[in-house]
Amino acid sequence: MDRPGDAEFDPDAVLWVRGVDYMAGWRDATRAAAELSDALTAADVDETAVKLRAGTTTDGSGLVRLELSPATAREVAKLVRVAAGQWRKAG
Repeated sequence: MDRPGDAEFDPDAVLWVRGVDYMAGWRDATRAAAELSDALTAADVDETAVKLRAGTTTDGSGLVRLELSPATAREVAKLVRVAAGQWRKAG
């Protein structure tokens, strides 16, 4: 699995607006992507079929991009359905 911290922030890949704190959004997205990566690893999702990328939107908000192979997307969908069912029963 590509760890979100593996890639450095690329300042040339964004449109800069004066006064917008893009780094804060990127740091937040990096932490969130790491959490998601850890959760997917804990769920035994095939890490070679997952890519996570931290970035920002034009307003500086963090953004996490998730790329999955079709098989892995089905596996993650199944995990989400099981977790949703457990949350409904617990609630």
